[in-house]
Amino acid sequence: MNAVRIGLQVILVITGLILTLLVLMHKGKGGGMSDMFGGGMSASLGSSSVAERNLSRFTVVIGLIWFTAIVGIGLVDRFDA
Repeated sequence: MNAVRIGLQVILVITGLILTLLVLMHKGKGGGMSDMFGGGMSASLGSSSVAERNLSRFTVVIGLIWFTAIVGIGLVDRFDA
């Protein structure tokens, strides 16, 4: 069970880093701190390109893998003898 735990922890770290990068790659939707200081001058806020949709899908898939790794680590810790 120790090898399973180590494998899940490695998956957790890798997917956590990828998830952070994917979230940072998303285009801002406005209404945040940047709008308060004059950074909200983008024209097409409502449009979503194919690349943005694919990025969103990939982010969700990586997030589900990350969540599954967390649940797996919890199950290994609970049922480890």
